[in-house]
Amino acid sequence: MDNLSRWIPVLAIEDDELIQRALRRSLKLYGFRVYLAKDGPDGLRLAREIRPAFILLDWMMPGMDGLEVLAELKHGSKTQRIPVFMLTGRGKIGDLDQAFEIGADDYITKPLDLTQLGRMVKARWERFTSPATVP
Repeated sequence: MDNLSRWIPVLAIEDDELIQRALRRSLKLYGFRVYLAKDGPDGLRLAREIRPAFILLDWMMPGMDGLEVLAELKHGSKTQRIPVFMLTGRGKIGDLDQAFEIGADDYITKPLDLTQLGRMVKARWERFTSPATVP
């Protein structure tokens, strides 16, 4: 049996079941333990409970959209420091600027290449956690 204590916990807030399954399968191969939330309120609750290493947050969801969830995460005392990577089909600079202003740390554009998904997320996580070179 795998030693789950070595796994990096990640929360994926995503309403599309196909993408949920792909995230869970693909990220497991790269050492991530994926917790899934189907909507914003469920994602906020899980984020406070499990305090994941980072969150993958879908932008377009019914009810509470990703920007609303992001704003709540960044204002919550238990969640404000958790890095958030947006999952979005929005590729316009203005759209992304809005997410970064609220507190997004990175983004992954849809449609997702499901065969490369785990590698892409791992690369972003490693880039985010590696020491920054300051001029």
